[in-house]
Amino acid sequence: MRILGILNVTRDSFSDGGRYLEPQQALAQARRLIDEGADFIDVGAESTHPDAEDVPADEEIARLTPVIKALRTAGGRISVDTYKPAVIRAVLELGVEIINDVTALRDAEAVAALRDSDARIILMHSTAARARAQRHAVDPATIVARIVAFFQRRLVELEAAGIARRRLILDPGMGFFLGRDPAVSLAVLRNLDRIAALGLPLCISTSRKSFIGALLGSVEEPRPVDQRLAGTLATELWAAQTGVQYLRTHEVRPLHDAAKIWQALAAPRPAVTVRVPKARQAGQRQSDHDHARHWT
Repeated sequence: MRILGILNVTRDSFSDGGRYLEPQQALAQARRLIDEGADFIDVGAESTHPDAEDVPADEEIARLTPVIKALRTAGGRISVDTYKPAVIRAVLELGVEIINDVTALRDAEAVAALRDSDARIILMHSTAARARAQRHAVDPATIVARIVAFFQRRLVELEAAGIARRRLILDPGMGFFLGRDPAVSLAVLRNLDRIAALGLPLCISTSRKSFIGALLGSVEEPRPVDQRLAGTLATELWAAQTGVQYLRTHEVRPLHDAAKIWQALAAPRPAVTVRVPKARQAGQRQSDHDHARHWT
């Protein structure tokens, strides 16, 4: 399992917008996430929640560049959350290892930007028509089949466009990327094996999502974002035990520590051999004989 620590270099992300907009603040947060156990820092410079502002490509690049350069100098491994071709080209030149695209490379120019690189690509499924989550109704009974069909079609299209299948990681989406009803996200989490049957690694990001807030409160009055840690961790451990290879989270240390204990508990127990002295064996046989005679 690999942990992607979320770093939002934005003004308006739903849980921490504005906190890491300045490069020094962003770098300090990235180092903290690495110290807590993140394998990659997933940096994004444009929020994708339903009410997020649009950020021009040149501004995204300006926000990302100093952070990526500093992290690369420090030896950090980096994923960038973007769907814009110009941004993809710019960050690939800086040496990022993963492009995390919420539109699943919908833009042909994004495909062209990635075709000749070695970067891995996270393809995210979304029920939204654009690169924003939406608050709309989706049927929980059909969502998993819809996701599988989407990825089956997308894999064929991308291979035909020159993107090798081995480079791809599949993200089914969560929260408002799937729909307003928390039952939709739950249906996907319960059926991750059906998506994994496509034969590619999965990435899941449930961290602080709307469906967790709704389940802990209600759709109309969700639990506040800063009170969703336990719910987040429960869904992440669920995903991990089903075999998900990449987990994208704000809460790196709790996930890292919980996964470590989970793995220790799941490890095979060494065989224990108990040697019984011969005198005790003889006494036990007599006791067993007396016990049997008492009940006959």
